[in-house]
Amino acid sequence: MPALLVIGGTSFLGRAAVEDALSRGWSVTTFNRGKSGPDGEGVEALRGDRDDGAALAQLAGRSFDVVVDTCGFVPRIVGKSVRALAESGAHYVFVSSISATTTWPGEPTPDGLDGQDCPSDAGPDDGDYGKLKAGCERAVTEVFGERSTIARAGLILGPHENVGRLPAWLIRMNRGGEVLAPGDPDLPTQLVDVRDLARFLLDCGEHGTSGTFNATAPPASSTYGELLQHCADVTGGRARLTWVADDLLLEHEVEPWTELPLWMPPGQGGDAVWAAATDRTQAAGMRNRPLRETVADTWAWLEPLLRSGQGAPPLPDRDYVKANGIDPDKEARILAAWHTRVP
Repeated sequence: MPALLVIGGTSFLGRAAVEDALSRGWSVTTFNRGKSGPDGEGVEALRGDRDDGAALAQLAGRSFDVVVDTCGFVPRIVGKSVRALAESGAHYVFVSSISATTTWPGEPTPDGLDGQDCPSDAGPDDGDYGKLKAGCERAVTEVFGERSTIARAGLILGPHENVGRLPAWLIRMNRGGEVLAPGDPDLPTQLVDVRDLARFLLDCGEHGTSGTFNATAPPASSTYGELLQHCADVTGGRARLTWVADDLLLEHEVEPWTELPLWMPPGQGGDAVWAAATDRTQAAGMRNRPLRETVADTWAWLEPLLRSGQGAPPLPDRDYVKANGIDPDKEARILAAWHTRVP
């Protein structure tokens, strides 16, 4: 029975990795601060901050087959946990981001591309999210070398999402009525289900798959229109999509990516946001379920929370995470302006 350590393990991707591992019959240990949620039943939970040497000492002398690191953001801090686990015998799977590359989102991103220039001992003020992720990658590979997998996650959706992108669209569709849909419904997207990504991480760890991968769905595996129509369908079909041109949205100062989640107008620096190659990733075993299944399962998780009054989970306290969704009055004004232009 493989022994797994998950750094994190209680929210979204970490949670999915733990659930997948338990379903395989693996022995699972988590290391986290205990602030993002409960650990799964049957998990050995170790408490501590990964920046705290005394807390990391709990890992000293432990043996693991696989480490999955879901919450590394600062190279210097990641380096501490990597060194603490250097003698564990594990294959280290680090969850990075497609934004660690030098190409994304402005140019198509090859699979396995070198990351941005960031040293492995960089601190929190030495770069933005993507640059620091590249430094974290180096902190891992400098110690674990061929016993490491770098999974550059794309846009992750699915049950228990704590960034609020798909939940924002589902909540809006559930209100019904005319819904502002941005830009081009035929825009190709590549969206990865959190459970498919978790399975890929564990498979790479189990099989000792080394290298750097764009860990997302294949390019053009879905469209923006399909995403929003699935959201409308699973919430009961009360929403009517009205597709509004990019230029009008910009005239009304709609903030790309967040006010209308996942919308990135042409010419705004994100022209290749959905153009990450995944040939090597697919060859390494990534398999992706239909987008409709992801949307339906997310609604099946979210709808009872809304009905109970609990609402979607709070956003994580990270400087790159912003609230998603457009103000209803602003949405109505833009729709009225669009109907004036296109009666």
